[in-house]
Amino acid sequence: MTTMRTAPARRSTRGALIALLTGAGLVLTPLTAQAAAPDTAAVAAAPAAASSTAAQVAVDSALAQLGDPYVWAGAGPNSFDCSGLTQYAYKAAGISLPHSSKSQSTMGTHVAKADLKPGDLVFFYSPVSHVGMYIGNGQMVHAPTAGSVVKIVNVDAMSGYNTARRLA
Repeated sequence: MTTMRTAPARRSTRGALIALLTGAGLVLTPLTAQAAAPDTAAVAAAPAAASSTAAQVAVDSALAQLGDPYVWAGAGPNSFDCSGLTQYAYKAAGISLPHSSKSQSTMGTHVAKADLKPGDLVFFYSPVSHVGMYIGNGQMVHAPTAGSVVKIVNVDAMSGYNTARRLA
């Protein structure tokens, strides 16, 4: 699947289609996802199963934002900061999150790094000041920093891993 930047109206239609398909019990699993950024990794062909349908909807929603710019305090639909991206993605799945990585790190249940599943939130630094969404195969989608875009990186490529939480 190649992800392209789309106009807000098209994005809204795509979101409605995702909600319709997942509501019908179909799980959308991207085979590959790439942003326009050259350093974005591709998702492996056989991603792990999400922990729930809601988690899969959140993953699909986050991946649909690849290439959108980082903007501090951005919560979509066209720009994001790290916690705004995870908040936006889980909102698409019907789960409300605060717009703060530190606050999000107290939600749901703790997950060991070795037990991560797509949709789990991964947190970095102490105190927590960054969040990404695990998408499988050791990778996460996140909005990294000013001047960058929503992209996929290897979780282990990030320094300062702190904890992970499962919301759904």
